[in-house]
Amino acid sequence: MTSPQDEQGGKPAKTGRRGFLKILAGGTILAASGIGLFAATRTPNKALEPWKLALGPSPQIDPRRVILSHAILAPNPHNRQPWIVDLKGENEIVLYCDLDRRLQHTDPYDRQITIGLGCFLELADITARELGLRAEINLFPDGENFPRLDQRPVAKIQLSPGESTTDPLFKMIFDRRSNKDPYDPKRSVPEDSVKQIIAAGKHGTFVGSSLEPGQVERLRSNAWSAMETELHTYRTAKESIDLLRIGKAEIEANPDGIDLGGALFDTLKALGLMNRKEFLDTSSSAFQQQIDAIREPFELASGFLYVKTSGNSRKDQIAAGRDYVRLNLMATKLGVAMQPWSQALQEFEEVKPYYARIREELGIASSETLQMFSRIGYGQSIAPSPRWAYETRIRNS
Repeated sequence: MTSPQDEQGGKPAKTGRRGFLKILAGGTILAASGIGLFAATRTPNKALEPWKLALGPSPQIDPRRVILSHAILAPNPHNRQPWIVDLKGENEIVLYCDLDRRLQHTDPYDRQITIGLGCFLELADITARELGLRAEINLFPDGENFPRLDQRPVAKIQLSPGESTTDPLFKMIFDRRSNKDPYDPKRSVPEDSVKQIIAAGKHGTFVGSSLEPGQVERLRSNAWSAMETELHTYRTAKESIDLLRIGKAEIEANPDGIDLGGALFDTLKALGLMNRKEFLDTSSSAFQQQIDAIREPFELASGFLYVKTSGNSRKDQIAAGRDYVRLNLMATKLGVAMQPWSQALQEFEEVKPYYARIREELGIASSETLQMFSRIGYGQSIAPSPRWAYETRIRNS
């Protein structure tokens, strides 16, 4: 149940019939305590503050902190927020990967994590422009790192006064989401809107779309098979289950990973109905409820966007992330929802057949890399994903 993913994937569980019956049986307890008040206090406001408290320009504030407070809102796999920065140099931001936030099993070569770092860099660049600054980004100054990221810097950002070339996508940063909810099956994204979203990319990747119903159905089927494979493969499923944050207390203690917040999940947890071991037991009713809940968005996909690159260097992966977040911002501007389906693009052994079929369906050449694959549509407004405060992402200042 990977999240691009913020933030690539689906929510692991909704409450099935049996769960709801147990809740109803205890309804008198909830009524006595005041369910309305309880629900109102279950929002993890502390974990959502970074979306509201991003810094504005001020002579008293280091512009690097303003940039960082916006860049941390970028989409990223499993919402791991894998960035850490050094602010020691003058007018410089040095970006590193926080190596403890990588995904060993679902992202064994750190490709997705690198894409998330590319999203971060693009929001940093857009914000710098808004401040009237030029951000010169030097990628992997000490060399690219394969097969996994290491302690070397991902990028050095040198800031200098620049021309006033603000990006209109800046205004969308606070409204951008990875919408994992079901989309309206009666509304397809018009081709004109798709063209506008595609045109937002500018970092040398190729952005394509799939809107033809027959192809959409084939892509959807293979993507679901990949999702099921991840859920039935113990080590990959456990990687996601270990990152579940259930209820307000867990989310605020660790505002990353896959959040399950709100009064319902707090109640389920209190009643002992959110057992992580059961989500991993393929014979349990909880596992089947999880499958049923995750499958609904897959059944309602009516179109896709994808990002491919001519190679698969770390710089290619960064470019894919930079362009992906631009597509997401433009989609937000047009009222279009997006959700990365990265399960089918993962590189663990069991999922390879589905990855190959999706590549073939989209006409991806053997020399090219399919970096991002996202459904598009129209969905209801959703809350943002939790974030660590920007101050916690600074190593030296």
